[in-house]
Amino acid sequence: MKKIFAILLLSLSLNSQAQFGTNLFSKDPIINLENWDKQRVHWGYFLGFNAYDFKFDYKEPGKDIQVKGTTGFNVGLIGNLRLHEHIDLRFEPGLYYTQRDLLFPGFANESDALRQVKSTYIHFPLLVKFSALRTGNVRPFLVGGVSTSLNLGSNSKSKEDNVNNRFRMKQWTNNYELGFGVDLYLEYFKFSPSIRGVFGLNDELIRDNDPNSPWTSNIEAMRTRGVFVNFTFQ
Repeated sequence: MKKIFAILLLSLSLNSQAQFGTNLFSKDPIINLENWDKQRVHWGYFLGFNAYDFKFDYKEPGKDIQVKGTTGFNVGLIGNLRLHEHIDLRFEPGLYYTQRDLLFPGFANESDALRQVKSTYIHFPLLVKFSALRTGNVRPFLVGGVSTSLNLGSNSKSKEDNVNNRFRMKQWTNNYELGFGVDLYLEYFKFSPSIRGVFGLNDELIRDNDPNSPWTSNIEAMRTRGVFVNFTFQ
C-alpha cells in the first residue's frame, strides 16, 4: 500500500510541478478554479493512511498492556455542503483497514500474551470544516466533528474468547474528531492533504467469559485512538 501511495504522490508531483512552482506559491499566481468554492454541493474521494491505537484504563495500575500499531489504508467518498463562505458540512464515509498487536503482561508464553487485533472499519464521520481566507491557490482549514464506526472484524458474536485466542470487541463505536489541512487549487481539480485525530468515546471491550480472565479482568475501559492522513481529490 505504501508503494502505491508513493507512486501516486510522485505522479501527482511530476504532473503538477509547473503549477506548484508558478501558480500556487509564486508572488502573483494565476488563480485556478476561481469560483470552485461558490458551489452549493460538490463531491470527491480520498485515499490515505491510518495509525490506530488503544487507550486503556485499568482497575489496577502498573500492569499495562503494550500496543503496537501498524500503518493501515483508507479509501472513501466525500460529500460537501456549503453553509457559509468559510463553513462547510462534510460527510466522509470510508473503509479503513488496520491492525493492532496487543502484548498482555504476566504470561511466560508469547502465544498466550500476544493478540493480533485486525479490524476493518466502515467509518461514518459528519464534520464541520472551517476555512481561512483563500490566498492565491492556497486555503488552510480546520475540521472537527463526530463519527460512528462499524467494526467488521470485531468478533462480537463469537462465543469463544481469549482462552481460544479470540479477542472480542463491540461492533459499533462513537468518536469525536479534530484535524487540519490545506486546500490546493490546481488547474483541473482541488487537492487537499489533511491530518486528523480520532478519539473513541465508549468502552469497546467485550470481556472474557471468566470474570478473572488474565486478559480482560484488569481492564476498566478500552477506547480507540487513531490518526488519519488523507489525500482528498475534488
